[in-house]
Amino acid sequence: MKLNELRDNPGAAKKAKRVGRGPGSGKGKTAGRGIKGQKSRSGVSINAFEGGQMPLYQRLPKRGFTKPNRKAYAVVNLGLIQKFVDAGKLDGTAPITEDALVASGLVRRKLDGVRVLAKGEVTGKLTLDVTGASRAAVEAVEKVGGTLKTAAPAEATE
Repeated sequence: MKLNELRDNPGAAKKAKRVGRGPGSGKGKTAGRGIKGQKSRSGVSINAFEGGQMPLYQRLPKRGFTKPNRKAYAVVNLGLIQKFVDAGKLDGTAPITEDALVASGLVRRKLDGVRVLAKGEVTGKLTLDVTGASRAAVEAVEKVGGTLKTAAPAEATE
């Protein structure tokens, strides 16, 4: 088979209906748009317009709330920290701070702080100093003899 012999399967591609091409086509003259009116003309976008009646999306009540001063944390998993320590990108003997995580490339930017989650395995003894951590992450680090110090108690950031 050659490139010039490639074809679609029969019936795979359907030709578009050409409208406004004379009375014999079945879609001539008004091209299926009817006679006069806003919708028969070009350049009209009237989605959700209900003829002056209050549209449905405005009649329904608004729900929810976005807290204007909410905190956004950079999230990092324990398994990734261990992987970076094993690869030599992070020093496992020194305390691992948020700045060290950013410098190693594990976290792009600190945002309102770094939060450690418990996904993955920790094999070495690590000393972590971060803004927040899940309870499971604190337990996982302490189980292998390490320490995980947070700016706020583990319950508060849960």
